[in-house]
Amino acid sequence: MNFESRNPFLNNKSFSATSATRKEEVHQATIIDYNQEMTLSGTINKTLLLFLLLTASAMVIWWMSFNGMNPIIPTIGGAVVGLILVVVSAFKPQYSSYLAPGYALFEGLFIGGISAIFEAMYPGIVIQAVGATFVTFAVCLGLYKFKIVKVTEQFKSVVVAATLAIATYYLISWLVSMFTSFQPVHHGNSMMSIGISVFVIIIAALNLFLDFDRIEKGVQEKMPKYMEWFAAMGLMITLVWLYIEFLRLLSKLSSKD
Repeated sequence: MNFESRNPFLNNKSFSATSATRKEEVHQATIIDYNQEMTLSGTINKTLLLFLLLTASAMVIWWMSFNGMNPIIPTIGGAVVGLILVVVSAFKPQYSSYLAPGYALFEGLFIGGISAIFEAMYPGIVIQAVGATFVTFAVCLGLYKFKIVKVTEQFKSVVVAATLAIATYYLISWLVSMFTSFQPVHHGNSMMSIGISVFVIIIAALNLFLDFDRIEKGVQEKMPKYMEWFAAMGLMITLVWLYIEFLRLLSKLSSKD
């Protein structure tokens, strides 16, 4: 059974469909210039650009929040619009060059707002979460680049299964808590809750390996240039998830002090 990254962007369907189209073009002897193909450097550059857009947007909301503005509205609005752009791009990756920058800007509203809320509750937590996210990304990238961690089919299967389990648990917990007084296990600062957060962070980090692998294969298969935006957006989604989980974990640890 062939599993790919469960990142909404770097999934099997989107990349396989694009790859199949690409192979058909080659079979029909369609000449495509190298500049129209996905490259690793292009993907890296676009990832950096999306990161800068997200950071700039987040900093604006951060500044406004600490100058009297309620961050709830931009936080919720950014999350909703960002999710919509993710869904649209997942079905229409050819529009990623337009949707990805929009995603970064609106997701920045969410990140800036949620960061301001956590910082107000636990001073110093944001810089810790940012540092932990960057260190995790760097370590995973190094382990992948030097082939210390190899993305095998069994590796993919385990990560995908764990990711699906987490998503299902979060969704069910959220739905049940909306209509009942049920308190999800991952809420609070109990040892069980902290353990769940650590597990989720590990799975989020492992998803980075799947994303790196899918990007590498996309370059090897000479996918269209717009897939650079698609892949860059996918990496940003994983990094945002990882950052939020670090915020949650650190807030639980801080609340125990």
